Amino acid sequence: MPRSNRPRGQRGGSRDAGEPEIDLSRVFSGRLRTESKRDGLWNVQPLAAASATKYYVCPACNLEIAPGVAHTVAWRADGLMGEANDLAARRHWHSHCWKIKN
Repeated sequence: MPRSNRPRGQRGGSRDAGEPEIDLSRVFSGRLRTESKRDGLWNVQPLAAASATKYYVCPACNLEIAPGVAHTVAWRADGLMGEANDLAARRHWHSHCWKIKN
């Protein structure tokens, strides 16, 4: 009898009520790093092209970052107003613009 490639059981789609939610901070934490620039410490996280789904404006060159373009997300790691405010003030940069930032 030939093998069936049809998926069996329930996958993806609807989740069982007893299943725990996925902690996305653990998923992204491996790629998150801290960089030191002249103006302080920054949390830096690369964003893959497949994950870039919106338009952004790079704060360095004021040019648009189109959906589907890999880029870098950065926010202060040493802000005075707290971690929540720093995260809310994150900005999307062209990868090259981030590299040449002072």
